[in-house]
Amino acid sequence: MQLHRSIPKKLCEAPVLDSSVPRMTPRQRTALLINPFYPKDPHASFGKHVLTPTLTLTSIAAATPDDWHVEYWDENLLQGPPPSEPFPQVVGITVHLTFARRAYELADWYRRRGAIVVLGGLHVMSAPEEVRPHADILAFGEGVKIWPEILRDVQAGTQKAEYVGAFDSSFELEPAPRHSLAGSRDFLTRASVIATRGCHSRCGFCYLSTRGLRMPYQVRPPRDVAREIAETGEPYAVFIDNNLGSRPEYLRELCRELETLRIIWSAAVSIDTANDPSVVAAMAASGCTGVFVGFETLDDSNLRDARKKTPPTQDFARRVRIFHDHGIQVNGSFVFGFDHDGPDVFERTVAWIEENRLECATYHILTPYPGTPLFREMERAGRLLHKDWGRYDTSHAVFRPARMSPEELEEGYSWAYRRTFSWDSIWARRPERWSSVPGYLGMSALYKKSNWLWPWLIQWRLTHAAWRPLVNASRWVNVLGRGARMERAAALMNRGDARRYG
Repeated sequence: MQLHRSIPKKLCEAPVLDSSVPRMTPRQRTALLINPFYPKDPHASFGKHVLTPTLTLTSIAAATPDDWHVEYWDENLLQGPPPSEPFPQVVGITVHLTFARRAYELADWYRRRGAIVVLGGLHVMSAPEEVRPHADILAFGEGVKIWPEILRDVQAGTQKAEYVGAFDSSFELEPAPRHSLAGSRDFLTRASVIATRGCHSRCGFCYLSTRGLRMPYQVRPPRDVAREIAETGEPYAVFIDNNLGSRPEYLRELCRELETLRIIWSAAVSIDTANDPSVVAAMAASGCTGVFVGFETLDDSNLRDARKKTPPTQDFARRVRIFHDHGIQVNGSFVFGFDHDGPDVFERTVAWIEENRLECATYHILTPYPGTPLFREMERAGRLLHKDWGRYDTSHAVFRPARMSPEELEEGYSWAYRRTFSWDSIWARRPERWSSVPGYLGMSALYKKSNWLWPWLIQWRLTHAAWRPLVNASRWVNVLGRGARMERAAALMNRGDARRYG
């Protein structure tokens, strides 16, 4: 079944807020954290939106003082609008530019009924004057650090209009996220984890390059990370680090701790993680079954313009093979619309993906986020088409490309997803190891071919149940073969032998 541009109403329109609800008496020391609704991309998998709960809000919840009651609500779970009983004293909402309008609607609704609203997130930093009329308090920067202070001041009646949290305190001292607040049935796994913060690259199009954001690279003790995963009881963990492989020796140490858990896990890493095959072998030995790699483009000129630190594109295929040789699947992320991209970029990219058997691919249209160098460059050049933030979602062309029309860019993006999500392409990219093919096909069927099913699974809270057989089978196969992978990792480490990959 092909993906179509049609999309169920429940996935493209936010739930209605009841305007008849009168002003309420807030329950003291009660906080509600909300992840606002955002429209889903009809070309991508609807299932991607329920892989893990938002770590931002579960981390904020963990910093809530013990004498406060805190609840978490994600509108994208299709359970309706956030609750109003008991009515919260404080409402915290994370604001991203793609769902800023919905965040404002929620903020205004709760403020009119007596709640104190705190708005935080990158959009607060990049567009504070736009956000300010909708909030009692603006939170800039590290929310975990300032959330307890905000609640203490609210309780004392001395709250300020703005709080600023610098990323200067030790990352390892932060409390572990409250994973238990997320529903166990609502996600592929509740074990969304972060071990490192920051990134060694400062790509001009990335949100980490937002003006005013200073996030030094920090790591958590590997033992603490492993303990956090173990306490969730989940068989599968997802690291949401920007690049878990920034420091190879740290990653190697983390893998030693993860070996003891007998779980499977996946993470985003840069392609230069494969500089040392023994690190990749250590990942596989500890249960890594998949990596998300931001290739971005197959054109070196685009990478130079974006100021991305990466090996040359001609070496990408060899490095993909290193991951595959160790049984690790690769989800490649690609961005269309760079200045050196012409109308042929879509077919060339998909052909490369199929030739190198990437098990999955994620596509984006280049999007100039407010506050980033790319946005400033586009604005100065008069290339922005509009500032309708709801369409700055990486699936719409919001600027004039250099070598094609906006319409060609959007159609090429759509075609790339249609081709990649077709059975012909899925079969062409099957793993070379036949033992891995059944699990790969099962994942592809559920993740890429079941958009007709996902709204029902999400609404009836069957996401975890749908994924569980595939996760358990993958973990069982992985654990059975772990001894051989551990021996291989040790041999590579002892020999320092990367020559076979040269």
